[in-house]
Amino acid sequence: MEKQLILGSTSPFRKELLQRFKLAFTTDKPDIDETPLINESPETYVKRLSLEKAKVVAERHPNTLVIGSDQCSILEGQIHGKPGNHLNAVKQLSESSGKRVSFLTGLCLYDSSDHSYQLDLVPYHVDFRNLNQKEIESYLQAEKPYNCAGSFKSEGLGITLFKRMHGDDPTSLIGLPLIRLAEMLRNKGIALP
Repeated sequence: MEKQLILGSTSPFRKELLQRFKLAFTTDKPDIDETPLINESPETYVKRLSLEKAKVVAERHPNTLVIGSDQCSILEGQIHGKPGNHLNAVKQLSESSGKRVSFLTGLCLYDSSDHSYQLDLVPYHVDFRNLNQKEIESYLQAEKPYNCAGSFKSEGLGITLFKRMHGDDPTSLIGLPLIRLAEMLRNKGIALP
């Protein structure tokens, strides 16, 4: 029997990315505590959350493959998560202005039939232009990226905030690294073109 594929996320951005594979899948909300542990590195943090999200969903669905993913942005060694509101987004973008921000995306493919999993971290780096307050306000009013790590949507107007982008997989910036996920799925016998 072929295993059902589940995206352990309710993110519309991750769902849209996964649809590119033209595979049947469902979604399920992991609903875990995303608080960083004391002295936890950003790399360990996103990998841990990706695994925890996949495990929580897998517990509810036997004989499935569950995709878990988590992302954080790093500015000058500090984790920046989702801003949640306008004021925090202004602060994040003001701090990012003229600087390089690294985005770390954790990715897990969890097999609930035998509790095995593949786990990886995919980095991506963005050099922000020097942004003035008018540009920041205008961008935030247009996009309202309050549920996005780093306060921007690269798939929308967020691309206008950048001077340069560096990395192996641009989809990791949106929150689901498709190049690495395709490899994980092939490792589990799922054929992709």
